[in-house]
Amino acid sequence: GVGFAFVGSLYWLEVDGEEFFIDQLFYHLKLRRYVVLELKAGKFKPEYLGKLNFYLSAIDDLMREEGDNLSVGLILCRGESKTVAEYALRDMTKPIGISNYELTKILPENLRGNLPTIEEIEAELKTVKIRN
Repeated sequence: GVGFAFVGSLYWLEVDGEEFFIDQLFYHLKLRRYVVLELKAGKFKPEYLGKLNFYLSAIDDLMREEGDNLSVGLILCRGESKTVAEYALRDMTKPIGISNYELTKILPENLRGNLPTIEEIEAELKTVKIRN
């Protein structure tokens, strides 16, 4: 999409000697922030939110430069779990979207329209292998 720079697929992070791999990492040039994308084969599970929160904190601490904004996280799932997603996101303060159900409701107004729609993301990701 416009303004996105691809940083990596299965992007490697090391934290306290442990390895972690972000499914997809982008940098949005206009928004000046990293976008962490996690792909899941099934319905949303609350533990996905903890993992994404960890990735966002690590990226912001290890990679964010002066002038960059806080990172944004997106979780794309193949199934819907609206109530589970709503409960998991209820008291979160970081901008995180889950599939098409929460993306437009949770993201701050200034991010809407600058990030691709779920349909645009899905079209781009048709060739990407999805892990659980």
